[in-house]
Amino acid sequence: MQWQQRDSFALQEILAGNLPGFWKKFTAIQTSITDSASGKKIRAIYFVSRDYLSIGNDHDWARVPLTPMAGQKIADMFQCFLPTRKIVDDIYRQAKIHLEPVPLLAFRDSTVTMWQHHLIIEGQRRGRKGLIAGIKKDVVISGKISRDPKPGRVAIYGWHQPGGRPIQPLYTGHVNWYVDYSHGIRLVYRKMKVGRKWMDYTAVLQDPTLKALICDEADCDFYRYPE
Repeated sequence: MQWQQRDSFALQEILAGNLPGFWKKFTAIQTSITDSASGKKIRAIYFVSRDYLSIGNDHDWARVPLTPMAGQKIADMFQCFLPTRKIVDDIYRQAKIHLEPVPLLAFRDSTVTMWQHHLIIEGQRRGRKGLIAGIKKDVVISGKISRDPKPGRVAIYGWHQPGGRPIQPLYTGHVNWYVDYSHGIRLVYRKMKVGRKWMDYTAVLQDPTLKALICDEADCDFYRYPE
């Protein structure tokens, strides 16, 4: 499949409910900041999918890399958003399963290579369950996208090595339709608990203090990809 076919197929299957059961379970991530004005610690909890977007059932499934346009549509379906760089780092630190990245060099954007990479990850995972990290570069939201001189960009980040250093720095060099085997779509529930208050992630990112809970960039004003 080319990227348009793969995006269309994935959206069709997800709308039909063709998702493994584990992917529907989200995991709580805890984070905190210290308010420089008051000196008080602000704690927050948000919820993330345990693994990257997958299609299939509990016995026959595969992780499927997609464009940010398709990822955004799927996020909207589930009242979610795509992670920031900071969220990706938070997930890695709090993940139960850390796997070492396995780069592949040939036919990077082919569906066959995507399937091969999925099988490699499953060989590493060995049936272990829980929040997993270190297996993909995340498609992320980033202020770099709207400030890139070239239009129609995708931001990717992550693929952490043992010890927590990412292979992929925050990068907007690819056009938004480019997808390869190393990309992954992870969802974050759009409502998060800040202290005792539930807030939408956009309200958090718009707050000059609270935005640091989920964003570590200078500009945190890019909330979603255009479809």
